[in-house]
Amino acid sequence: MALRCNMAQLPPLSLEQCVTLACLWEVSVPKLGNVHRGADFADTTLYDFVTSVPLIASPLAKAKSMGVGASVLEAVSLSRAATDGNTHLGTVLLLAPLCAVPPEMSLKNGIEAVLQSLTVADSSAVYEAIRRAAPGGLGQRDRWDVSGSEPDDLIAAMALASDSDRVARQYSTNFQDVLQQVAPLLRQAISQWGLVRGILRTQLQLMSQWPDSLIARKCGAATVVESANRAQEVLDSWDREPTQFDSCMADFDFWLRSDGNRRNPGTTADLIAAGLFCELRDGDLVRFSYEEGVLP
Repeated sequence: MALRCNMAQLPPLSLEQCVTLACLWEVSVPKLGNVHRGADFADTTLYDFVTSVPLIASPLAKAKSMGVGASVLEAVSLSRAATDGNTHLGTVLLLAPLCAVPPEMSLKNGIEAVLQSLTVADSSAVYEAIRRAAPGGLGQRDRWDVSGSEPDDLIAAMALASDSDRVARQYSTNFQDVLQQVAPLLRQAISQWGLVRGILRTQLQLMSQWPDSLIARKCGAATVVESANRAQEVLDSWDREPTQFDSCMADFDFWLRSDGNRRNPGTTADLIAAGLFCELRDGDLVRFSYEEGVLP
């Protein structure tokens, strides 16, 4: 049985609505290794994410007037106070600059000016937000470590971290990955497979193409390469051996959830949320079908 929504019947979505829908769709779809409506972590549940979504959506939607850094800090602070954990740091860091693009401009045309206008105050607020969120796997850096004083130039600091953090990479590349890769992949996959399976397929495509940087930081190079290879195996099964897809997907999901969920592909989830936001704000994601199940 398919449940269908016709987004074309709605008036244009507000920024807050785009943030809310993007985050709710991302977390509710049964993506492999992530928290979703059928799987929690020991210390983080679906309800933590769902509770955080409206709390982060309001300040993010005000990023243009508040400033990127201030909106990041308020969103993280509200989420942290409500859930006592880190649910959306990466997503917040991605969405704040996108939300600050003037509404009359496309994201592609407006994001560079937003990033170039970031100030020392933005840098200070972003560093404080990261400290409050206390994400795992950051490690330490000789320069501009998050535990120390913040840099004057946030973009330079993000560029320094870009090799090990795909969220940081977006700041130094004008969101090239999100705007030119993730959003188009989502558009194509959702058009072909529907919302649920389209998001799941995009997760597998991203993990095989860009080994998840959170897994890399937490578990090392060998593990993240294995995660990418396993993601490709599931994609191959989807396309060539549909009778084996179910077991192949379940095996990969089990492997990702082993070792205390340290193999959680959290960066990929953040990129998907950002891509969904881009499609909701600027794209053609106005019609979709939500179908039970995730099998092709």
